[in-house]
Amino acid sequence: MNMSLNTELTHQVVGSPATHREEVVLPTPAELKLQMPASDDIVRQVDEHRQAIRRILQGSDTRTLIVMGPCSIHDEVAALEYGEKLKALADEVSDRFLIVMRAYLEKPRTTVGWKGLLYDPERTGAGDLHEGLRRSRRLLLNLAAMGLPLATEALSPFAMDYLGDLVSWTAIGARTTESQVHREMVSGLPMPTGFKNGTDGGIAVATNAMKSASHPHHHLGVSATGAPVMITTRGNPDTHLVLRGGRGITNYDAASIEQAVGALAEAGLSTAVMVDCSHDNACKQSERQLDIAQDVMAQRRAGNHHIRGLMLESFLEPGRQDDGEDLRYGCSITDPCLGWAQTEALIRSL
Repeated sequence: MNMSLNTELTHQVVGSPATHREEVVLPTPAELKLQMPASDDIVRQVDEHRQAIRRILQGSDTRTLIVMGPCSIHDEVAALEYGEKLKALADEVSDRFLIVMRAYLEKPRTTVGWKGLLYDPERTGAGDLHEGLRRSRRLLLNLAAMGLPLATEALSPFAMDYLGDLVSWTAIGARTTESQVHREMVSGLPMPTGFKNGTDGGIAVATNAMKSASHPHHHLGVSATGAPVMITTRGNPDTHLVLRGGRGITNYDAASIEQAVGALAEAGLSTAVMVDCSHDNACKQSERQLDIAQDVMAQRRAGNHHIRGLMLESFLEPGRQDDGEDLRYGCSITDPCLGWAQTEALIRSL
């Protein structure tokens, strides 16, 4: 079957009327990459960025890793403008920080809602992965061409087959850290990956995930050409913990970080810790990120070198807005973010 990008979408309904599903044929990862290839320069730079992140996590590079950007990208034009600003700022502070742009294309949901640019680029609720894959890869290629290291959350293992070659750092979210499928996937990823603590604020789920992902696995998957295959992974040696708080719990304070480091050491895992300044640590209040980042960096300056990085949610405009027809340019439609002016001032002050 010809499944090239130029093939007209086909639909097939299978199953009984009570359980039917609709299938839309998509390009294979190999086909999409052939149509939208990464240049030699981008391939080289992604490898260099991954190596630089590894050195920070291992402690041989004493800079602080900062992963920052929109909660979830819904507007590619605004994301590119943000990327241009971020690249200029990153170059300015490169002696102290390695800044990685958060380029999140999938949005995990507790129940239902818009699932991200990858799945529903026009936000109609109809879903269009065919177009979402193209637009997502094009966006990552354009951001990478600026020289930016890119980060994303690996929500769908299949999506990483299409986009992972452009990503330098990956997160596994609080809802999926316990998932065996995601642990298996991470064990075969070629980039450093942060596991977030569970939604309850506990870190046991994340430490178990780090142990699992560091080992080889055999699991079901799909090849670059679309064939079902058994995948054998080597294990990922570059996993680490991301503290993001939990239900009514923050864990960016010195005591919480010390406790986490102790648990990691006892488990024989990397004691490198990244603090997510948003989410439950900020109690969903974006401006609290400013104080949290200052607090965490003060701990680092005081000698806690287990702290290797920060995560920030930031966009062109502060806050958030509901999706609709009259959207404010550069403002998140998911979680609230810091605005650019706040972001720039914060990074320079750290």
